[in-house]
Amino acid sequence: MSHEICEECGVFAVAGHPKAAELCYYGLYALQHRGQESAGIAVYRKSGIYTRKGMGLVSDVFSKESIRDLGGEMAIGHVRYSTTGESRLENAQPITVKMWRGEMSLAHNGNLVNARQLRHTLEVQGSIFQTTSDTEVIPHLVAKSLAGNTLDALRFALSQVRGAYALVVLTPEGIFGVKDPNGFRPLCLGEVEGAYILSSESCAIDAVGGRFVRELEPGEIVKIGHLSASLQSVRAFPPGRASLCVFEFIYFARPDSDIYGLNVHAARKALGRRLAIKAPCDADLVTGVPDSSLSAASGYAEEAGMPYEMGLVKNRYIGRTFIAPEQSMREAGVRIKLNPLRRLVDGKRVVLVDDSIVRGTTSRHIVGLLRAAGAREVHVRISSPPYRYPCYYGIDTSSRGELIASAMEVDEIRKAIEADSLAFLDVADLEDVLGKRVGSLCYACFTGDYPVPLARDFDGDCG
Repeated sequence: MSHEICEECGVFAVAGHPKAAELCYYGLYALQHRGQESAGIAVYRKSGIYTRKGMGLVSDVFSKESIRDLGGEMAIGHVRYSTTGESRLENAQPITVKMWRGEMSLAHNGNLVNARQLRHTLEVQGSIFQTTSDTEVIPHLVAKSLAGNTLDALRFALSQVRGAYALVVLTPEGIFGVKDPNGFRPLCLGEVEGAYILSSESCAIDAVGGRFVRELEPGEIVKIGHLSASLQSVRAFPPGRASLCVFEFIYFARPDSDIYGLNVHAARKALGRRLAIKAPCDADLVTGVPDSSLSAASGYAEEAGMPYEMGLVKNRYIGRTFIAPEQSMREAGVRIKLNPLRRLVDGKRVVLVDDSIVRGTTSRHIVGLLRAAGAREVHVRISSPPYRYPCYYGIDTSSRGELIASAMEVDEIRKAIEADSLAFLDVADLEDVLGKRVGSLCYACFTGDYPVPLARDFDGDCG
């Protein structure tokens, strides 16, 4: 909302349930925070794969009647924010194709850093692409495989791609779930009424009354059979350098989701506590920027022994500000979406907790809102390190030249956002609070240490 980091995507799949499309619909609702640009569901019926998708929110794209009409016992779904490929209907997912080995529909969360090279090679060899999405290279590579079954064809195709992918694939044989060898993006397995579920987050499994089973491992492919909903697991690729995106904990995932056994709300609260220890402040109250920073703000307040107050109220009926493509619209969106509680902050020294600063423009506006409401001092505390490097694995951030921390030190950033003081956590704090619980994380946006090298012609355009 007030952030300048754009969501990835969310995927959901159900196999072996008579109301697969309906469960998929509710699962996508629970994952709506991961993408509000487009939504889609593909189902398998005896006569083939049927896909319905459109631009906008899940509620914009589907009606009760359209979900009922989809039918089928297998379904995959997707909510999208474009990180590669333009914001157009043809790029909405799932992407459904027909090839010599039959129909296939794919939904993808992540970004393939060598997609441009692969696409060029495939086009020279005669492939014709229907979208500008990086995801479409995968079915083209599947079609080139001479393997006798879909699992081996997927293994052939994915052995050639590099980057981040949590992938669900619908075929007449069943549904496949795949996680890249580095495990950049989350993908978990659940169960409901004898059927299996694949989901980007555990909160969506909860939403359909399911039971979380486990996370998929990096490099793993699972196949859920069509008729019996039997589960087959294959370690298709040796695991690479474990690199789960740290922003799943900092910002992306819903607070009621669990990732590798760690609850997201608890993780954010622990980061807030660490921030209070590292950067204490003499103030009257603590407030957070709704919604992803509220857990960290409550942790800061508890550790600091200060009142935690709702200093900013969020208008929940407009889209997230970072979806507006023009900076002027984004800034107007902040003013419309956030309103300070004047009677609460007037004359007070306020600690404002947020999860990140990217360009700095939004932070400056929020500090200005609090000052205009009468705050005597505004002290900004960030529950992550300075964001210095773009992400190329499925998060839409600015180019490095637009990232305020790439060119400024902390005190310069403080002056730019017009705060009385400013403090960040550092990577060692994240490793201590999160890494000990979940293993190795990707910190490339803070350190510039990219776990998967970028293709030589990759220009970093994640839009």
